[in-house]
Amino acid sequence: MRNIRIGDYLVEEGHITPEQLQQVLQRQRESTDQKKFGEVIVEMGFMSDIKFAQALSVKLQTPFVDLNNVEVDGEIARMVPQDLAERNCVIAINKTGRRLTVATDDPVNFNILEDIKVKTGYDCIPVLATRSAIKKAIGKAYQMTDLGDLGIDSSQGEMMDDEESRDRVESAPIVKLATQIVENAFRMEATDIHLEPFEKYTQIRVRVNGDLVVLMNVSSNVQNQLATRLKLISGMNIAEKRIPQDGRFTQTVDGIPLDLRVSSLPMVHGEKIVLRILSTGAIKTRGLHELGMSDYNFRLFESMIKCPHGVILVTGPTGSGKSTTLYAALGAIARPEVNVVTVEDPVEKQIEGINQCQINVKSGMTFPAALRSILRQDPDIIMIGEMRDGETAEIGIRAAITGHLVLSTLHTNDAASTIVRLVDMGIPSYMVASSLIGVVAQRLVKVLCPKCRKQRMSTPEENELMHLDHSVPIYDAVGCNECGGGYRGRTAIHEIIHCSGDISTLIANGASSDELEKTARANGTKLLRDNVADLVQQGVTTMDELIRVTYTV
Repeated sequence: MRNIRIGDYLVEEGHITPEQLQQVLQRQRESTDQKKFGEVIVEMGFMSDIKFAQALSVKLQTPFVDLNNVEVDGEIARMVPQDLAERNCVIAINKTGRRLTVATDDPVNFNILEDIKVKTGYDCIPVLATRSAIKKAIGKAYQMTDLGDLGIDSSQGEMMDDEESRDRVESAPIVKLATQIVENAFRMEATDIHLEPFEKYTQIRVRVNGDLVVLMNVSSNVQNQLATRLKLISGMNIAEKRIPQDGRFTQTVDGIPLDLRVSSLPMVHGEKIVLRILSTGAIKTRGLHELGMSDYNFRLFESMIKCPHGVILVTGPTGSGKSTTLYAALGAIARPEVNVVTVEDPVEKQIEGINQCQINVKSGMTFPAALRSILRQDPDIIMIGEMRDGETAEIGIRAAITGHLVLSTLHTNDAASTIVRLVDMGIPSYMVASSLIGVVAQRLVKVLCPKCRKQRMSTPEENELMHLDHSVPIYDAVGCNECGGGYRGRTAIHEIIHCSGDISTLIANGASSDELEKTARANGTKLLRDNVADLVQQGVTTMDELIRVTYTV
């Protein structure tokens, strides 16, 4: 292979344009933290990390390994000391005789390979993998340390004064335990962490793909120290254990700064702590094409966000991906020539180039107060985190009528009932009819593992649920060593009502949700059940998921 720079090689192979190469080099020169070329090109969105690694693999004639689809043996990985693996972003994935196969994102750095050889006594064969996949694999391979290894004495009594409690929870072992819990939860792609105190032990569970999974159990006395540690770094009062408290803290995992929202609630056997892991600006915002919409829904949603003014609502229960959809929409419509302002509680993801306002009820910064001020800030596009009450909804509707594009969320079951809910909140139906562009209702369904799913024919009862008159091939979840109980990740299903002329007329006349839904279906809207039924027939998800997310009595 000719010794040309990776950027020139990518241009030659047609992966990027010469103009994009110059933009990447300019960004790399301007960066203060000496980022590698590959990091910058992925950050700018010109190539995905996997596509870049595959191209680099061809250029360097080094095999590429997708670690997301490889089960790494923990014993082999731990032959390389953890600090060496984390510092150099390498992981041992295979052993043959006196040779170790080592995954790295920098296969030409022979110093790293030599260090591993000195530490292990094995020759190293490098393979190429993405940096993010290596970090995730390191987190799984060097799993949660045993409490004894951490040096935590779980037999310590819990009768401590505040100063003694503070000293103990700032000791290295309990700090390391708290850090490891967050790290392992993030690497498992969990959204929440639950510390649940019972009489004889405390259970720590994490929510992965919508389900709670047991991470570990600790003694009640360790839980008291752990809860105090989390309250301390979250800015809570550690002396107060009788009332609920809220706080937040940040922690960096694998180079990604995480924002964690913490809630404590007194229970019978102690305080239950729940941590919500929020994304930050370091995690790339999803594009519209990554939301999992069907072709029809994608075209409809894309046309809606092109409207210069009006209201677009995204609805669904907590944890259904509403914020992800809103941020993707903002990313698609935010341009240098428009002023985008958001008002959120909390600001879940910080996005460069967008003005984001954090609600603070204690200081009087409520949704209505913030919105009134925002309207004096010459906005073009306003994103309201949630229309929680009639006052917030009315200000948002009036802002749309006066020429602004407003995006927001509501907690309702489907798109049609959202429209009726706005009228029930006290907003005149004629204002809703004249301002509403459309409503997106969504849910998240678990995606089947393609390696272990099992095919069968659908039953008559299942055909009825999918509105079919004949049986079709569908799949059940099985479970293997590469997935969690038969599923790998989640995707969204959507139900979109575009408020065209006949829908607006129905809204102005005070139509019921059933009438709105009937007209919307006649106009081409596919309901949530229709969307998930399509995914079941495509082998993407299961009937269990269809029933879970769309079943009604």
